Amino acid sequence: MLEVLISPRKAEREPWELFFVGAFYASVAILLVNWIFSRDAVLVKYSGILTVTFTVMFSLPFMYYMLRYEEKKVGQQKGMFRLLQEHEHALWAFLWLFTGFVVAFSFWYILFPTTQTYRAQIETFCAINRPEQYDGCLAQFGGSKGVQQTAFAGNKERLFLIFANNIYVLIFTLVFSLVFGAGVIFILAWNASVIAAAIAIFTNSNLSELPFGLIRYLIHGIPEIAAYFIAALAGGIISVAVIRHQVGSEDFWEILQDSLNLVIVAVIVLFLAALMEVFLTPLLF
Repeated sequence: MLEVLISPRKAEREPWELFFVGAFYASVAILLVNWIFSRDAVLVKYSGILTVTFTVMFSLPFMYYMLRYEEKKVGQQKGMFRLLQEHEHALWAFLWLFTGFVVAFSFWYILFPTTQTYRAQIETFCAINRPEQYDGCLAQFGGSKGVQQTAFAGNKERLFLIFANNIYVLIFTLVFSLVFGAGVIFILAWNASVIAAAIAIFTNSNLSELPFGLIRYLIHGIPEIAAYFIAALAGGIISVAVIRHQVGSEDFWEILQDSLNLVIVAVIVLFLAALMEVFLTPLLF
């Protein structure tokens, strides 16, 4: 039933509507997890993972049909920039969906400020943003110990850590899109939940501070997610090329070259997002 909320064709015409779809999916997921698993002594510890899982389950039908709809365009346009232009509306739709996830997760995390709800996200936040004070970060915000600490001296080391982590996610995004394109939604939902946990920490669970928290983290979050979806687009194009064209043919190599160019663009955008996270955002907030 949830998959009929909005069609891929309509999403391309009105991408902003995906914001409300994403907010709805994330809200239903987190409310269901809190309602069903809050009294389970074991599963409550994994509420953060379960919330992402439910969000992915709700979103998979739309993602599947959206990517199938976009794959039909492969071969109609050649050239990296023509491909980006052709899929521009789909990229905007995914970004609006991601923003809906972030807003909904942030709202409910702040409204129900129990660390059990997003323990895994807090651990990820501490591992990326405060590796030299990992145990202290977990003690302060309510995670659990057990991850190796990694010290760094300053912004350059933090930039390297963040960019390396993002490249790791980018590789998984590319692999997911090659094997099962709709699986990319897990990357989107997980990153949205981690950013939401960071927003809850930044705002000290104060709902009135939510707009400032959203601005702070979406400044670099939007280009970061855009890079992942450019990579997902490249992976989807490669998989379609393998299916539609004989491997080694001229058309195949042209499509492969365009796809690799898209991956390069994604890496550049990802590096710019890391620069913004390390140097720009602290200046503004």
